Amino acid sequence: MSHPVAPLPSLASVSWPVNVGQAARLAGLSPKMVRYYESLGLLGDIARSEGGYRLYGQSEVQALCFIRRSRAVGFDMEQTASLLDLWRNPTRSSAQVKALAQAQVERLERRIADLQAMQATLETLVHACHGDQRPECAILDSLGSAQEPACCEGGRM
Repeated sequence: MSHPVAPLPSLASVSWPVNVGQAARLAGLSPKMVRYYESLGLLGDIARSEGGYRLYGQSEVQALCFIRRSRAVGFDMEQTASLLDLWRNPTRSSAQVKALAQAQVERLERRIADLQAMQATLETLVHACHGDQRPECAILDSLGSAQEPACCEGGRM
């Protein structure tokens, strides 16, 4: 079930720089995630106030939005870092970006096929289970069996 997400505020109306809480809100992330992405080096050096508080500029918030969107379509952190580097590189080739995206599409297709196999196996087991007061249960029998269900053959799930 998806939850409605409040629209992100316009970056044009912001007084820069902003603190971590404001940067997080502008990017649609939690402050904890902002600090995590910073710790991975995805944001570069973050300016600090005299009191030691992080100060984020518009480019850092845009990078955070980029990271959030990249993660939302399933790219892992390494892939996201590569895409972020390409995004920041004005001499990049779009062929590089397309190759990364195409590889992600293929990974998603495999994952979807795996999930559909798991669903089909579970549907078969649910149909085979009487779901009554008897202790016999086809679901538990299958999970406890030495024989792999179709969705798990070869160690893949």
